[in-house]
Amino acid sequence: MSSELNTVAILTAPRRERGWHGWPLIKQLRQSVGLQRGMLVAGLVLVVLFALTALASPVLAPYSFSALSGPDGDFGSLSAPSAAHPFGTTIAGYDVLSRVIWGTRTAFLVILIAVVSSIFAGTLLGLVSGYIGGALDRVLVMIADAIYAFPSLLLAIVLSIVISGGQSSLWGGIWAASLSITVVFIPQYFRVVRSEVVRVKSEAFVESARVVGASRSRIMFRHVLRNSTRSLPLVFTLNASEAILTLAGLGFLGFGIEPNSAAEWGYDLNKAIADVTNGVWWTSLWPGLAIVLVVTGLTLTGESLNDLADPRLRSRRRVKAGSGTVSATSVGTQREGSDA
Repeated sequence: MSSELNTVAILTAPRRERGWHGWPLIKQLRQSVGLQRGMLVAGLVLVVLFALTALASPVLAPYSFSALSGPDGDFGSLSAPSAAHPFGTTIAGYDVLSRVIWGTRTAFLVILIAVVSSIFAGTLLGLVSGYIGGALDRVLVMIADAIYAFPSLLLAIVLSIVISGGQSSLWGGIWAASLSITVVFIPQYFRVVRSEVVRVKSEAFVESARVVGASRSRIMFRHVLRNSTRSLPLVFTLNASEAILTLAGLGFLGFGIEPNSAAEWGYDLNKAIADVTNGVWWTSLWPGLAIVLVVTGLTLTGESLNDLADPRLRSRRRVKAGSGTVSATSVGTQREGSDA
């Protein structure tokens, strides 16, 4: 009887992964199967490829994003793709390949600044609002709903005009665009965290912490916060793609980053509108393709992680364990229950 109990305990006990096998992303990848795994791998490959391009843009780009000439003289206007300019040149004389590569760095800088800033601000406001409640909660919810009611691109345009203040430096342009997108995303994280805090603060372990005399700040940040932010990585990946589209929309409408401040794909698309009607395809193809690939990679990654995080959406797998078989979904559910 004892040996049977030991066998059941071994099969149902949560297995501790060591090394890189225990990383959350690696565990999610190992849980995925079939088309789900293909989507996740494809998304990760695209994201990693563009992230490496952003980091190595000074090495990969043949010229600066604002360069109009090289060792052989001026680039020329609307030069067709050639050995010297594989992606051709724009009507202003910029090298398209260089601007696409440097635009990758701009896009990822905006993602990091905008989405990370909105996560911190939205999480803090959601924690305070959900835990304290009362009049403060009603005011913060009203403000978040008012901001959320505005079209995101329109709100980003207004905030970009207000924040920019005529700055034309690199960090001035990027900070103006990033902060305008930050304000758009704060209500999303606020609502996600607040709803989780309202649920978690009534749990038994929180009541136990109050009984033993733990301070409000300790309960909020040690017990409630850590159990209310599990879905934020999923929201981050989905909002990152929206941040790319918002940045491109700002640049396309003329409210983004100026070309002498940083390379930006939306601005390049705006300047390529007239080229398309004249049969010049290379000035619009490559910036547009970069936007599509980055957004596709982030969306595939976010949707796949969202499916894997929900036990109801996971594909059921059968794995051999001893002489019988165990459902991977049931094992995952038992692990989650033991972790809780």
